[in-house]
Amino acid sequence: MKSTVTSKFQTTIPKAIREKLGISVNDALEWGIEKGQVVVHPVNNEFLRYQGCVKTGPGDIGADIQSARDQRLEKYR
Repeated sequence: MKSTVTSKFQTTIPKAIREKLGISVNDALEWGIEKGQVVVHPVNNEFLRYQGCVKTGPGDIGADIQSARDQRLEKYR
């Protein structure tokens, strides 16, 4: 398969390649050179599978800052 490099040095990954490697929007790619050839590998961030699992509510930044200060003071008492 072939793709073209644009004037901004961008290229499109062919659909068959994207599907085979499971590459989707915002995925990271690792580029390298091996034996004079360009090699591209998808970067698998396994922790992203858990995105959205931890639910948080609205916080109180003032209370959080005060709590952190209090905890730091305890260290020196």
